[in-house]
Amino acid sequence: MSRRITILCDNTVGPIAGTIGEHGFSALVEWEGGALLFDTGRGEGLLANAQRMNRDLRRVGAVALSHGHYDHTGGLWGLLSSCGGKEILAHPGIFARRYRVKDTGEALSIGIPYAEEFLRGQGARFSFSDQFREVGPGLFLTGEVPRTAPFEKGDAGLFCDDAGCAADPIRDDQSLIIRTGRGLVLLLGCCHAGLVNTIEWARDATGVAEIHAVMGGTHLGFCGQNQLDETVAALRGYGVRKILGSHCTGFAAAARLHQEFPGRFHPAHVGYTIEV
Repeated sequence: MSRRITILCDNTVGPIAGTIGEHGFSALVEWEGGALLFDTGRGEGLLANAQRMNRDLRRVGAVALSHGHYDHTGGLWGLLSSCGGKEILAHPGIFARRYRVKDTGEALSIGIPYAEEFLRGQGARFSFSDQFREVGPGLFLTGEVPRTAPFEKGDAGLFCDDAGCAADPIRDDQSLIIRTGRGLVLLLGCCHAGLVNTIEWARDATGVAEIHAVMGGTHLGFCGQNQLDETVAALRGYGVRKILGSHCTGFAAAARLHQEFPGRFHPAHVGYTIEV
């Protein structure tokens, strides 16, 4: 079965005139007879970009959320208001308090901008699980990803409190796995759990060793040089055929991946589409 993945929200736009860039991420996965939305962006671009690209979000049967940050969940209200109630697939910890605390001490709330009760009132039907689970034909959510790679330490600036005392491990981070005849395709939101941790868990959970493609936010734009070096080495060892970076991959990391994987790395901006 063929699936089409289209980037609807990203920090930058591609060649489709009239689309909107924003700090956020959303991707639409379509197949014959169904569609699933992975994340909803920050809220400004989802509906406008879908309309511009002739993608009918009323066809979406479920929305999978990668984690509880505003730039991946902010479009939920608009989606529900415009397209009706949806099943929302999420980790049970997705509504936790979230902050980015600056060096100055200023705390910015970065969690889901809506209360669970409000979203339920708009037609959201939440299905919570922290486990690996099938969510469509050949589609799986990783659930909570085991953190085993010692060099993937996460983002040091994220906290569960506005005083910056309790580090946020973002345990709710999860990715979407698409099983294809050429191997696994991983669709990532921010990949706070770490790209290598996520790949290892996807291989273990599915029993499929081959990784055909990784696509989406890799969070490599926020990591140190050692983590980037180790990740490049791991990607080469896995033999990943396509690396499609979006959102939090960052310019410097994207340039490194482009250099290390010529012909295999491509930026996946708003409008980027791939058949898998």
